[in-house]
Amino acid sequence: MGCKDQIVPGLIGGEDICKLREAVCVHVEKVYDNCREKDCIEDAVVDFVDNVQDLIQNAVKVKTKDAEVVAVLADLEDVPFKRGFFTVNVRYKIRVAVEFCYKDVTGKLVNSSPKIGYVWFSKTVILFGSEGKIKIFRSVDPSSALPVQCEGCNDGCGGLVEQDNLPIIKVEVAEPLVLNTRIKRVHEKRHCGCDDDSSEVNAIIGPQRRVVVTIGLFSIIKLVRLVQLLIPAFNFCYPDKECITSTDENPCDVFDTIEFPLDQFFPPQKFEFPRDDD
Repeated sequence: MGCKDQIVPGLIGGEDICKLREAVCVHVEKVYDNCREKDCIEDAVVDFVDNVQDLIQNAVKVKTKDAEVVAVLADLEDVPFKRGFFTVNVRYKIRVAVEFCYKDVTGKLVNSSPKIGYVWFSKTVILFGSEGKIKIFRSVDPSSALPVQCEGCNDGCGGLVEQDNLPIIKVEVAEPLVLNTRIKRVHEKRHCGCDDDSSEVNAIIGPQRRVVVTIGLFSIIKLVRLVQLLIPAFNFCYPDKECITSTDENPCDVFDTIEFPLDQFFPPQKFEFPRDDD
């Protein structure tokens, strides 16, 4: 069986095996457990950046123009009596742009400019993250702002950054799907120090007209750990092509390398889409 002169990234054929050169020890993130989530966030109240209560009161209808996950907060805790498992608490911050349709002073229906608001959604899952309670010390990157945590290190000279080896949370999330937007009367809670001893209590106010959205969210939540793995290696991964750059002198040359986007003019038909069972 012949061997290729050079192995490039991609599928490996039987003739590539004879090009294996060494077993390499690498430090990588190994996925210990993961799960996929399909959440329908129903009637989540939108907290707007600006005061849009007048628009909400006078709106004939509302629609969401855009939705985007802008932040994900997560933390983990040990699961009691279940070694190696962790409770992962995830909170999504979703930015929405809402457009209001209302009647102006002449009675004509007009659309407002998109108003920005946020929706928060929380969920909890249990995943296996294994065990291992050690401290890891690594060298300091001079360009980073990481504090040096070592006893007796006053100037940071020779100090190492300390970290634990708890599992690392990874959340992959697709752009949310807005399924419905409407105005709904909801009861709200407000904090006030209005009792005799001035302690903080919850006061129910409402019902108030608020914008609520129903959002579909697809995500994958993982627990990974940094581990050393022994893997086969062919060689260093050298680039096998030159970069294509666009300059003032050759913009049309670059444009000539782009294929005509036929799919944009002739959208694929139903039978041309891949089926779920393929």
